[in-house]
Amino acid sequence: MFTPRAFAETDLQWLDALFARDPFITVLTTGDDGLPELTRLPVLYQRRGSDITLHGHWARANPQSRRDGAAKVLVDGPHGYISASWYPDKEQMARVPTWNYAAAELRGQLQRFDDTDALADLVAATGDLFEAGVGQAWRFEPEREDHRSQLRGIIGFRFVVDDVQLKLKLSQNHPVANQQAVMGALEALPSPASHELAQWMRRFLATP
Repeated sequence: MFTPRAFAETDLQWLDALFARDPFITVLTTGDDGLPELTRLPVLYQRRGSDITLHGHWARANPQSRRDGAAKVLVDGPHGYISASWYPDKEQMARVPTWNYAAAELRGQLQRFDDTDALADLVAATGDLFEAGVGQAWRFEPEREDHRSQLRGIIGFRFVVDDVQLKLKLSQNHPVANQQAVMGALEALPSPASHELAQWMRRFLATP
């Protein structure tokens, strides 16, 4: 991921925030034909210091489920269009529009598994996490054969992260007056996505 120095971030709290916001990622590998292949899927995120691991699963029919080894993961954050007309210094500095966003690229190693007990634990943990998020209580019940039999249709993976690239492009390369004007303009729009982007800007720009 192309990341100019002004937008590079090393504080892993922002990676935590990206996954807390949306743990739905893109997994990138290389197919048998040498071309990129990708899957969009939810994961469980774990970080202890700089040690980061993701857990998820593919449909067994997905060709990517046969991959082990080197891979990339893309993590999306809030984003939105920034009009040059919002900048107080737009005329004297000949400002142009841009796009603000937060994102991460993770490089690491995929480790696939299809052990039934490990898959049962993964599906149970995934269900528990996301059911709580929608106020429901469905549970994977490994003692039920009709639940356990469905594990034959999936392949699990661990993704052990070797390298993190965090990119926060949140107007930090602009004067404070421009930053304040952009946040105010975003908050005035009738768009929850714009409001979220403004909130990330305020949090980031207030961080020492």
